[in-house]
Amino acid sequence: MFKKLLIANRGEIAVRILRACRDLGVAGVAVYSDVDRGALHVRMADEAYAIGPAPSRESYLRIDKLMDIALRSGCDALHPGYGFLAENPELPRACANAGIAFVGPPAEAMERLGAKTAARELAFRAGVPMVPGVREPIPQLEAGRRIADEIGYPVLLKAVAGGGGKGMRVVAGAHELASAWRDAASEALNAFGDERVYIEKYLDRPRHIEMQIFADAHGNVVYLGERECSVQRRHQKVIEEAPSPFMTPELRRAMGEAAVRLAREAGYTNAGTVEFLVDANRNFYFLEVNTRLQVEHPVTEAVTGLDLVELQLRAAAGEQLPIKQQDVTLHGHAMECRIYAEDPENHFFPSPGKIISWRPPHGPGIRLDEGVYSGWTVPGDYDPLLAKLIASGGSRTEVIARLQRALSEFQITGIRTNTLLFEKILANPEFQKGAIHTRWLDERLASLLPAPVSDADSPSEALEIKVAMIAAALWHVCQTKSANEQPAPSVSRWRDDGRREQISRTPDR
Repeated sequence: MFKKLLIANRGEIAVRILRACRDLGVAGVAVYSDVDRGALHVRMADEAYAIGPAPSRESYLRIDKLMDIALRSGCDALHPGYGFLAENPELPRACANAGIAFVGPPAEAMERLGAKTAARELAFRAGVPMVPGVREPIPQLEAGRRIADEIGYPVLLKAVAGGGGKGMRVVAGAHELASAWRDAASEALNAFGDERVYIEKYLDRPRHIEMQIFADAHGNVVYLGERECSVQRRHQKVIEEAPSPFMTPELRRAMGEAAVRLAREAGYTNAGTVEFLVDANRNFYFLEVNTRLQVEHPVTEAVTGLDLVELQLRAAAGEQLPIKQQDVTLHGHAMECRIYAEDPENHFFPSPGKIISWRPPHGPGIRLDEGVYSGWTVPGDYDPLLAKLIASGGSRTEVIARLQRALSEFQITGIRTNTLLFEKILANPEFQKGAIHTRWLDERLASLLPAPVSDADSPSEALEIKVAMIAAALWHVCQTKSANEQPAPSVSRWRDDGRREQISRTPDR
C-alpha cells in the first residue's frame, strides 16, 4: 500500500478520500486555493499545500503545480477525485513521468473511453447495444441534416468532449437543427474547448441507468450492480439510488456483462461507470463511460458493503480485486440526495456565503459525505455541492422514509440550499412508485416548487417579499452572530496551533 497520497481535489470528495486514507494508514496530502485555505479537507489532511488563486484554471487545473507539490511532499500516489482533472489523460501521463501512481485508469484507456465518439466505436466493437446515430463527429451542418433525416427526428446533438448536459440539444424537427447546432457547438467550445458534436436518436422518456465496474491490473473485471439516475434537472443528476426499481435480474446481468466487455475492450483498470439509456420495454443502449469515481458511488457502497475508494487505492497499488463476480450481491436499498448551495425557489441561483449553522441529521441508515462546517464561507468559484445525504435500509419505502426524516432534521442557515426540492420529490406519489424517467423532474418542477419571487402578481408585491426576506435574514444573522463567531471544531489529528503553524509554513506556490 502507498505511504502518502496527494488528493488533487477539494470539497466533499477530498474529505471522502482522506477518510479512506485514514482507514488504510496512508498519509493524506491536500491542496487548496486561496479561498479554500480554511476548508474542511485542509483541516483534516496530514499536510496541506497552497496551489494558487481561486480560479480553477490557476489552481486545481494546474498539472505542473500538482506534480511539484506531489514530489516535494514525497507522495507516491495521486487521487484525482471527480471533476477538475479526473478525466484528463495528461494527469496520469504526468504521474507516470514523475514515478507517481495514478489512482484511476491508464491514460490510453481514458482516451479510448473519454471522448464519446471513440467510446461509441469501442462499444460497437464490443457488441454493446447503442442508440441509433453516428460514431464520429459531424464535420458540418449539411452532413448533420442528412444523418438526422436518416435516423428520424427527434434527434439529440451532443458534445464529443461533453458531460453534465453541456453542449447537448434536443432537436424536434429539421427547422430547429441549424440553431440547435450553433448553440450546442458554442456551449461545447466554451465548456470543453472542443466545438465538435455528434448526433443520435432521441429516446422519449427513457431511464438513465448506469453500471458500476471495477478492474484490476491482473485481468479481473466485475460489475457491482446498477444505479438509477433518472431524476435529473437539465441533464444533471439530482437523486440516485441502487438498485433501480425498474431492474430485473436478467436485465442486470445483460447490462453488467455488456459493461464488462466494453471495459476489457478498452484495457480499463480501476473504478469506472458505464451509462445506459433504458426504454419502457427494457431495451438498453450505451450512452457513455465515466472514467473515474462517480459522485453517487456511496449508494453502491451501501448495497454491496464495499468501500470503492479503498478498492481504488488497492487496485492502483497493484493488488488483485478481493472479489469475483459470483461474490457480488446486493442487499437492501440506498438513495442519495445532492445538497447544493442554491435556491430552488429563485431559479436555482447559486447561494455562496457564510454558513451560520450546520446541524446534520443522524440516526439509523443515514450517512452524510460533507465538505463544509458551521462558520465556513462557501465560495462562489466552484460547483456548489456541499454534501451528499445518503440513506440505506431494507426496502425502497424504508429508505424514502429515512431520507424524509433526515431532511426534516437537517438545519442549515446563512445560505440557501435545495433541501426543499428533495422534500417535494420524495413526497411525490409517482416518485414513490418508481415511475420516473429522464425528463420526469423537468416536467414537474413548476408543480413541485412555489413560483419564484420574480413571478409575483405585481412588481410591488415582489419588492415587498424581497424586503421581508432581507429583513428576516438580517435579524437572524444578528441573533446568531455572537453564538456562532467561534472557530470551527478541529477534526484533524493536529492540534489547532500546530495546524495553523503548518499552513503558515506552506510555500504559496
